[in-house]
Amino acid sequence: MVGHENGRAWQCVLVDLNTQRDFLDPVARCRVRNGRQFVPAARRVVAWAKWNHVPVVSSVDCHRNGESPHDGFPRHCVDGTLGQRKIPWTLFGAHISIEGDSTLSVPLDLFDEYQQVIFRKRTHDLFGNPKADRFLTQLRAEEFVLFGVGLEFSVEPLALGLLARNRKVTVLADCCGYWSASEADLALRRMHAKGVDLAAVEQLLHRRLRRLIRYPLHGNGSDGRPDGNCSPGGNGRGSGSRR
Repeated sequence: MVGHENGRAWQCVLVDLNTQRDFLDPVARCRVRNGRQFVPAARRVVAWAKWNHVPVVSSVDCHRNGESPHDGFPRHCVDGTLGQRKIPWTLFGAHISIEGDSTLSVPLDLFDEYQQVIFRKRTHDLFGNPKADRFLTQLRAEEFVLFGVGLEFSVEPLALGLLARNRKVTVLADCCGYWSASEADLALRRMHAKGVDLAAVEQLLHRRLRRLIRYPLHGNGSDGRPDGNCSPGGNGRGSGSRR
């Protein structure tokens, strides 16, 4: 449990991993195997977060043009391509994209203005982004709830990394995209054995949280670009990017 004696503490932070077109579009080259089940489940989770005004950390997988494919996957999520964009309904009314570099410079009070903070990542593990590492490590949250793509590559290392930082971690087991059912099952077993809580979407939907901040439900940046080219959100506060 995180105390409240030193600044704002969030009851729950939702972590949305790699909900991008190259993984979820019907004709995507790297579409997850369980996409038909994952997409409606993820829609329900996003709707729940908007209703409860839950702060959200999102990651987007990014690869440079000309970078060699890895892990047996075809080239995907190349910077600037349509496939690299987030699915539009996974963007919140007030969101900001934090540009990646080798520094640790990132404001720690972003949720006071933005409901969704989006980090780019070049590796499977979001903690490989120094800014994301600092933000997540110092974020005061009673619980992190994880969902997204892919269970066997990105969800597991982030869950275990948060657990190593003495955080309460819950993974929505039926709201994680995967490519290998057997590897996904092993990942869930490993996480559970090490202390990660596994929950179902239906359990999450019954929860009602303290609404510390009322975020706008809609913004004009609806094209799925997490790159700072979005228009201001519905409350006049800009959705955009910071370096």
